[in-house]
Parts: sequence; C-alpha cells; structure tokens
Amino acid sequence: MKKWIVMLLLALLLFGSVIGWNLIKQRGIAEYMANMPEPEFPVTVLDAKAGNWVPAIEAIGFIEPNQGVTISTEASGVINSIDFESGATVKKDQQLVALDSDVEMANLKSTQARLPAAKAKYIRYQGLYKKGSISKEAFDDAEASYFSLQADIESLKATIDRRHINAPFDGVVGLRNVFLGQYIQPGADVVRLEDTTLMKLRFTVPQTDISDIRLGQDIEILVDAYPETPFSGKISAIEPAVNYQSGLIQVQADIPNNEGQLRSGMFARAHIILPTLENQIILPQTAITFTLYGDNVYLVGKDENGDLRARQSVVKTGERKGDVVHILDGVKAGETVVTSGQVRLSNDAKVRIVESNALLAQAETPML
Repeated sequence: MKKWIVMLLLALLLFGSVIGWNLIKQRGIAEYMANMPEPEFPVTVLDAKAGNWVPAIEAIGFIEPNQGVTISTEASGVINSIDFESGATVKKDQQLVALDSDVEMANLKSTQARLPAAKAKYIRYQGLYKKGSISKEAFDDAEASYFSLQADIESLKATIDRRHINAPFDGVVGLRNVFLGQYIQPGADVVRLEDTTLMKLRFTVPQTDISDIRLGQDIEILVDAYPETPFSGKISAIEPAVNYQSGLIQVQADIPNNEGQLRSGMFARAHIILPTLENQIILPQTAITFTLYGDNVYLVGKDENGDLRARQSVVKTGERKGDVVHILDGVKAGETVVTSGQVRLSNDAKVRIVESNALLAQAETPML
C-alpha cells in the first residue's frame, strides 16, 4: 500500500513540475513581449501632388491601306510581258502585265479594213434613199452593217485592253505571282497593289464611349514593330449603327504613313485622346494594393508621440498608363503615400522612411 502511495506522489510531483515550468515559461514570454520595442517597418514614400492628366480611350485594331487590291486578270492567255519589279512603286494606269493578243489584233485589223467600204455604202445608200432610188430595206441593211462594224471594232479594242493589266491607282506592288510565258486563267492573282501613303485603323469602342468620340479627334497608335514610336492620326469615320449583339461601334482613323513604317495587317493599340483634366492625383502603380475587395493605399503621418505610422485608405482608381495610375478619390494633394514595403504593413503600423532606387526604371536592360 505504501508503495502505491509513493508512486502516486512521484507522479503528481512530475506533472506538477511540468505544469509549473510551462506557466513560468509563458509568463516569461509575456513579460518579454510586453517589454519588446514596437517593430518599425522600412518603407519608401512620396508626397502626392496635383498635376494634369490626359485621359484616353484604349482600343485595339488592325491597320489597313488607304487602297489595296490584289491584281488579277479577266482573260486567259500566255503572259507576253511583265513590266514591273517586285516591291516597285507604280503609277496609275501603268501597264503591269500584258497577255498575248495577236489573234485579237488581227481580228481588229480585219474589221477596221471593212469599215471604210461599209461607211461609203451607207453614205451612198442614204443619198439614194432620199431620192427614192432604193427601198427602205436596202438602206436599213447598209446602215446596220456600218454600225455593226463600228461596234465590233469597239468590242475588239475592249478585249485587247482587258489583256493589258494596268495599275488602277498609285501605289507599291508586292511580290509577283506570275512568270513570263506562263498561261493563266481568269481570276488568277498577279500581284498585290497597295496605296500606303495614308493608312487606316479600324477598331471598336463600347457604346458607352460614343459621347467621347467625334470626327477629327486626335488619336495615337502603337505597333509592336516600333514600341517606342507613337503614330498620330485623326478619326475619319464612325459607324452609324451599334452592333446590338456586342454593344460595340466601329470607328476608323486615318494615320499618315510618310516614312512608310506602317504596313497593312499590323496589330495596333489605339489611344483616343480626350480633353486634359487639371489638378489630378497621379501615383505609381506600386503604391496601390489591388484586391478583390477594393483598392487601397497606405498614408504616412505622425501620431501624438511624433512617431510615423501608416494608415490604410481606400481609393478609387481610374485609367492606368505605363507604371502610373489616375486616382479619382481617396488621396489628397500633400499627403504622404507609401510606394513600397506595404506588404508587411497593417493599419496603424509604425514605419521608418528609407531611400531606395529599386523602383526606378533602368536606363539599360542588364545583359544576361
């Protein structure tokens, strides 16, 4: 019996010492945390300033030429001559390709040879008919023969003209798709011809933006081939009807192509420039914390003890351009905004302002 009592006392002593040690440990941790200095988080900041903001409607589209057509032939035959080089600049009505027309030329000469006799007969019969020497039927036959020959001559000339393919307008030809001596069928593609002095951009905008666009409005576009070179133009046409299925309206802009950098088929991003807004707050995008529940920033100010503390503020953002964003509400001019380091912050956290160039754009991209 005494043995069991001793074992029970030892067990109670063991558990009591463990519990006592844990209590002492927790009390020590609490005292340490109570006496621990408040953490101070390093942040970079900037003072919000009011400035001008140029809003724009963003759109995407594809570039088209002022005029563009794939030259083809209306007649079949053997190519007798090719009068252009691939990529050359051609003028309106300049001959590009000629098909063999020896048969048509021979028929034209034969018909033209019969014309003088038919004309003389028609004039002679006309005088005789007025005198009553011939019947009306004989005069009608002479008249029909004369005018029929004239029509045949015009038809043969038109047939010959169709066998000579000319440029319908000034422009630049592409790569030719035919060869000398080749037999081609009607509708065969010869070459692509485009007038690239003025390019057109066709794009769509939501119907909610119709009130902000007008004819003659300035527009800037960017293409991937020249990402740092904006091309300026003006809106030249607006579709009169809105697509009822998508709610979009088509718009066309004219873009001068004086240096020939733009090519048809290029993908382009358009910026329709709207009137300038004054006294607007513009912040770097790194200052904004974008969440599903709203956008917010941290504002830095001093408390009653003179310590710098971060205060969370909900903001309403507008249009974004590059690495900056237009602030519609939530930040006033003169307030200090955290631009980096806000990941570790909470409302009323103590902060320390530091200098950092980590967010500055590099002058040159580092070589790998």
